[in-house]
Amino acid sequence: HVNDLRGVGKLVVEATKGVTDLVQAVHGAIGGAPARLFSAPVYGGIRGVTALVDSTLDLALGQLGGVLGEGTPGPERAAVLAALNGLLGDYLAETKNPLAIEMRLHRSETAAPTPKILVLVHGSSMNHQAWEAARDLGYTPVHLDYNSGLHVSTNGRAFDALLEELVAEWSVPVETIAIVAHSMGGLLTRSACHYAEEMKHRWRDKLRAIVFLGAPHHGAPVERRGNWLETLLGVTRYSAPFARLGKIRSAGVTDLRFGNVIDEHWRGRDRFELDADARTPVPLPPAVDCYAIAAENDALVPLASAMGEHPNPALRLDFPASRRFLAKGTGHVGMLRKPEVWDQIERWLVTW
Repeated sequence: HVNDLRGVGKLVVEATKGVTDLVQAVHGAIGGAPARLFSAPVYGGIRGVTALVDSTLDLALGQLGGVLGEGTPGPERAAVLAALNGLLGDYLAETKNPLAIEMRLHRSETAAPTPKILVLVHGSSMNHQAWEAARDLGYTPVHLDYNSGLHVSTNGRAFDALLEELVAEWSVPVETIAIVAHSMGGLLTRSACHYAEEMKHRWRDKLRAIVFLGAPHHGAPVERRGNWLETLLGVTRYSAPFARLGKIRSAGVTDLRFGNVIDEHWRGRDRFELDADARTPVPLPPAVDCYAIAAENDALVPLASAMGEHPNPALRLDFPASRRFLAKGTGHVGMLRKPEVWDQIERWLVTW
């Protein structure tokens, strides 16, 4: 999509001069070895052009049109955009860049509406494709896609509003809502519940269960070292090229330092300042069965954080032992494809 690449160009002209290396790396990741060989002369010519300014980028993107153009597969393009939004999504939104992802809830055309809705919420730098291994649990699945570079609380408010619209517009009366949320998606879900309670929204009364998978309830040490994204973006070949820009961290990423979920957790503070955890308590939503799953080999979210444990009793999240599960032999992203994880989720949610 040439328009997508023009958006990348606009962003990088303002933020960094590494656009050619970045786009070539992405192209190589999408196309594999043959594409890398084919496109190398094209990118070599682009590097020979004068300094990267808007007019030069237009020329470069015109040349790239024949190489990437409309042939870039949709899922792969979506994965690249999700990674870019995780990295710089707040900047994309602020500058009205066309690559900024708009939050949306969407249901597969083959999934008929039922009174039971399962909302699947992906993590940072990901999209609904993360849930390809999700099982049919007897609910109508609905996916949330969002710009994970925005503040968690900004996305939480928007998620709350979308769920209220979903319940109002659902073609059959909604009886039960369950949410399965991975990583940052868990923080976003807690944020949405907080704001729904403030607004007294109807969907909140329908919410029966939340399953948190690898959610950094109390943050992630790797973000405190400034390399959360450098680690996460290296997981897939589509997102790995963006890892080189890991020092440019979005508001969403810095929220992962301590697990910010509401405006008060970050407002009035320099998000790049190495300060102490200043969060006020945001407990698990009342009258909802909440479950926590952690991955044994998670390099991003420590076990204690995923399980809601904290030295300060006021910040501790109380997951009973019967509502905790440790996924053995897997990591932060791999847990989404682990059969044992879905076995456990099914056992928990079948009661509803």
